Amino acid sequence: MRFKLQLDCKIAQMKKQIFRLIIKKMAKSQPDFAENKFLHTRKANEKAVAIKSICYDTMMILLGILCAGFGLKGFLMPSDFIDGGTMGLALLSNQIFDINLSLVIVIINIPFILLGKNTISKEFAIKTCLAITGLAICVAFFPYPHITNDKLLISVFGGFFLGAGVGLTMRGGAVIDGTEVLAIEMSKRTGLSIGDFILCINILIFSIAAWVISIETALYAMLTYLAASKTVDFLIEGIEEYTGVTIISIKEEKMRMMIINEMGRGVTVYNGERGFGNSGEKLYDMKIVYTIITRLEVSKLKYEIEKIDPNAFVFMTSVKDMKGGMIKKRRLK
Repeated sequence: MRFKLQLDCKIAQMKKQIFRLIIKKMAKSQPDFAENKFLHTRKANEKAVAIKSICYDTMMILLGILCAGFGLKGFLMPSDFIDGGTMGLALLSNQIFDINLSLVIVIINIPFILLGKNTISKEFAIKTCLAITGLAICVAFFPYPHITNDKLLISVFGGFFLGAGVGLTMRGGAVIDGTEVLAIEMSKRTGLSIGDFILCINILIFSIAAWVISIETALYAMLTYLAASKTVDFLIEGIEEYTGVTIISIKEEKMRMMIINEMGRGVTVYNGERGFGNSGEKLYDMKIVYTIITRLEVSKLKYEIEKIDPNAFVFMTSVKDMKGGMIKKRRLK
């Protein structure tokens, strides 16, 4: 009986060892399940983000094409008005040489598409090519209604819808006016800024329009360009305006708690080293407080800072756009 018990124990131990060997061999031959699951989840997330981005860009470009086509055929073209940039050149060529506008839009922008490929990226060039082709098709075949004959309304709203088209297309990662691409490249080669170069091009276009067509048409073209450029800025920079605030103070902890509790906003704290300031101390470690608020909260934040530390050094910068964080999720206090 005793011998049988010993034999059963040895058999059980052998089974355990064999089972452990099998588990080890399986673990070596197969990748880690948790790691596989993590990689699969990450790839699925990346794919979802890519699909979402493509859908968003496509929607923005299509809306931009429709808006620009409406601005051209509903307002500018029936009254022989022009705009600035390459679109202004296309409209001017259409009036002077009586060339089909759709064809001119494509031909004029071909050099800028090639330039965009070298200056920005291949993806940008492909999107721009598709956007310009879509606009040409839209102008050629879409039956937009003629809205008004009032020259002031034509210049303002024609510029508005054309600018909305340009701005929405830029939101989608493309352009339907190649002037910006040329301006970026020329700003690298010359001392002119992008804005200065675009201004020079438009002055040339408006001067030609004044000489060939009429001074009145050139003046209305300037008004159209102003309406379009303001609309583009509005769409690119966003509806909401934010302000980034940097606070340097010896009472940085109170500043941080005030922003969190009183303002209800997020805050970031940087490590810094102070030089010589109003407090009299020379070099010492300190904290730099940074937050982003809406322009409606600037006055309140200044008041709260003044209560805590009147000698605090504060500077503010304009924030064009932002993503994430808590500023868009929480109400103003």
